[in-house]
Amino acid sequence: MNATVGAAIDRAKSQGRAALIGYLPVGFPTVAASVEAAAALIEGGCDIVELGLPYSDPVMDGPVIAQAVTAALAGGVRVDDTFRAVRELSPLGAPLLVMTYYNPVLRRGVERFAGQLAEAGGAGLITPDLIPDEADEWLAASDQHGLDRVFLVAPSSSDERLALTAKACRGFTYATSTMGVTGVRSQLADSARVLVERTRAAGAQRVCVGVGVSNPQQAATVAGFADGVIVGSAFVKLLVAAPNAAAARRDLSGLAGELAAATRG
Repeated sequence: MNATVGAAIDRAKSQGRAALIGYLPVGFPTVAASVEAAAALIEGGCDIVELGLPYSDPVMDGPVIAQAVTAALAGGVRVDDTFRAVRELSPLGAPLLVMTYYNPVLRRGVERFAGQLAEAGGAGLITPDLIPDEADEWLAASDQHGLDRVFLVAPSSSDERLALTAKACRGFTYATSTMGVTGVRSQLADSARVLVERTRAAGAQRVCVGVGVSNPQQAATVAGFADGVIVGSAFVKLLVAAPNAAAARRDLSGLAGELAAATRG
């Protein structure tokens, strides 16, 4: 049985903290190096890892992540490389969510994609451009293969939309802290706290916050009201800046450790 996201978040909650969820794209700077980088996140304290499947039209990605994804695509990364990364990382024990736009799933075939992800040891998918109303095939495939499914809500989401999304999610509901693309931000909007409260009121069992969380202070703030803290651009920024693989592993593990400590605050 693959490690489940919900169990990891519940375990963190039983320890009096929020879960730490780290994101990195597969294939940057190479597939092997991206696997090593993701392993560093787990070693540093990430409870769950999001592995980004590079896509040519990443409408939600900010400039830091887009730079890494573009380089990965130029290097020839493919969908099968994501399954390879999942397979190599799954023995480390942290649940692995693939974050992907829906078109690559459709092109592979939803049932086939789900089966290959489950076989590799993946926990499920985060699909930022897919809404539950249009996800019948994915809902069925994820049920068939026991995969978690994470949909996004935003401050602009209506109460009806929040309820529909919360009901469709398994693992957690992804609350975007602000409108717009991913990226490091100096401050997090109060709308994040309000959105978490509204999403819980709409029936969500677990709500994790991403888009803009970049430092321990922000992580501690989000951990005070959410079930999980999602960090992406801050990790990718370190990976982009690292002069070599050893430095990347050290820096990524170090930041993950600082953020994990902050979630206990």
